[in-house]
Amino acid sequence: MNAARALRLFRLGIKDLMLHKTRSLLTTLGVVFGVASVIAMLAVGEGASRQALEQIAKLGSRNIILSSQKPAEDANASSSGQSSFLAVYGLLDEDEQRIRAAVPAVRRTVPARLIRTDGWYRDRKSELRIVGTTADWFDLVVRPVIAGRLLSPRDAATRATVCVLTEHGARRLLAGTAILGETVFLNGVRFTVIGIVRNEDGGAGVQTPDREIDAYVPLSVCLERFGEINVIQDSGSRSMELVELHQLIVEIRDISEVETSAKAIEAMLKRFHKREDYKISVPLALLRQAETTRRTFNVVLGSIAGISLLVGGIGIMNIMLASVTERTREIGIRRAIGARRSHIAVQFLVETSVLSGLGGLIGVALGMLIPLGITRVTGMPTATPLWSLFLSFGISVAIGIVFGLYPAVSASKLDPIEALRHE
Repeated sequence: MNAARALRLFRLGIKDLMLHKTRSLLTTLGVVFGVASVIAMLAVGEGASRQALEQIAKLGSRNIILSSQKPAEDANASSSGQSSFLAVYGLLDEDEQRIRAAVPAVRRTVPARLIRTDGWYRDRKSELRIVGTTADWFDLVVRPVIAGRLLSPRDAATRATVCVLTEHGARRLLAGTAILGETVFLNGVRFTVIGIVRNEDGGAGVQTPDREIDAYVPLSVCLERFGEINVIQDSGSRSMELVELHQLIVEIRDISEVETSAKAIEAMLKRFHKREDYKISVPLALLRQAETTRRTFNVVLGSIAGISLLVGGIGIMNIMLASVTERTREIGIRRAIGARRSHIAVQFLVETSVLSGLGGLIGVALGMLIPLGITRVTGMPTATPLWSLFLSFGISVAIGIVFGLYPAVSASKLDPIEALRHE
């Protein structure tokens, strides 16, 4: 078949579709909504997955995060109203020393003590969390500096009563002031604000080592000024706890040694802790798990949305079968004047391809707009992968051709004499 004849068949197919505009439009809608739903669902899933992956990646793929957690028996004792009860649990200074000595892959460790208390600025009060740590904290938990500077080794050496606030904490406590150089009272101790860092929330279920309202102070100052025993007052009850280290971030030299080092650290902690008063989080393992979940999630969402494309293809086949019945006499006339079976089949395939192709293009445009609307209305992050546009359009055209084959072959097999007799 030469190009001129193919073009003539294409024009003939378009002309027939234009004779039944409403029917052609309604037939195309099935493909339009099918393609749009595939793209939109993949965009929603991709956006959520990327957010989770970004949050996990910010924790550091070479980090292992150890956290102290209160055992169940201690939690029950403190909730029963025993105000004199002293809970002793969690990570120890010795654990940090053992990890450094026993795990050769460790590059450095960053300890942290946490104290939940009230912060005061003049007559303004806000609940916050004091994080006593070292200057290395901000190397492992990267947070952009908005103003001022971070903690330095000199601050710890000189026992300087300085603090770095998170963005949200600074807004609540120091709203409307210059912030840097201001004096705040943390748990009754006077501190000078030297810097502000940006917050990062723990979106997508990711537990970050920092909070919205944190005040970072040198660890040596935290131990000297606040001691080792925390007094917690909550809803009229009062409890005390002795925790040497609330958190310990372990940085591994090479990413290939992270998981084996985590297993070694867990085995060591089990040996020296009679109770499970700690928790181990490995961002690298979470990252790999999230990537696997993302692939599975995209396959499931794409499969569900693909059903609507299948329904659209069935609709095209149904309409084309009806068209064959309506145009039986026309087919007989064309066969009688010399048209071959292949010409008839190609004409119907052209019509189904145009229907599915046009529906695919409109569906791609609609599928790109829907995620933008979802993000604007709900604030949910979405991301439309480029491959999903080509994949959805390609599938829509393929479905049109596949479901158009049967009507096309049926039309080409009509007996010319019987077709001419058809009323």
